Amino acid sequence: MTENYRILIAGTDPELTAEISDALEKEQYQVCAISDMSVPEDPFVSFQPDMIILDPALTGSDPKGYLQSFWEKKHVPVLVVSSETDISSRVLWLEMGADDYLVKPFDMRELAARIHALQRRSMIQSSIQNDNTRETVEFPDLSINLSNYTVTCHGMKLPMPPKEIELLYFLASSPGQVFTREQLLHHIWGYNYAGDTRTVDVHIKRLRRRLPDSDRWSIETVWGVGYKFQPA
Repeated sequence: MTENYRILIAGTDPELTAEISDALEKEQYQVCAISDMSVPEDPFVSFQPDMIILDPALTGSDPKGYLQSFWEKKHVPVLVVSSETDISSRVLWLEMGADDYLVKPFDMRELAARIHALQRRSMIQSSIQNDNTRETVEFPDLSINLSNYTVTCHGMKLPMPPKEIELLYFLASSPGQVFTREQLLHHIWGYNYAGDTRTVDVHIKRLRRRLPDSDRWSIETVWGVGYKFQPA
């Protein structure tokens, strides 16, 4: 499971980075550690990571922009490690597209367990996509492709984080079906998500802002229940 699996560590704490690298290499992961965030495309292109461990406390850098640069290229799981303990910081990073959040200091066994969980979830999602002939869901003037994580509307690609694409794809794959917020949290974020149902509301609001108005389809609120994708 770990063989040939590549993990990119982006952090500035040499001691912690070395400790993480040693722990992961003992489990036969391939590891690449960087501290220079000025050229985020280089390690991504050359190393082709399957997962990223990102430390937001990167001196003189833009970690949020760095995270965005990942999902603009290819969706891979991102585990954020941070010393910020407040729930708002955790929820913010998860809402921005990170897949998990771990507070420093942490035990290497917990880090390994979270990496394994993200790896399993990523493999399950890939398996589902490979077995599903409907990797692309299409409606008039709208195409959602989960194989390459792109959304095209009126012939133009819309920049969108992976979680928003997954949410839109999930809703559009079952047009007219109503999903509760709890169901959407379970399917898109996983059962152990640290946030609450307001996360769904935030993502729906952002989706509506990104998508142009259309009289052929819409994301509708079913009051007291949840949301649905409704074709005209």
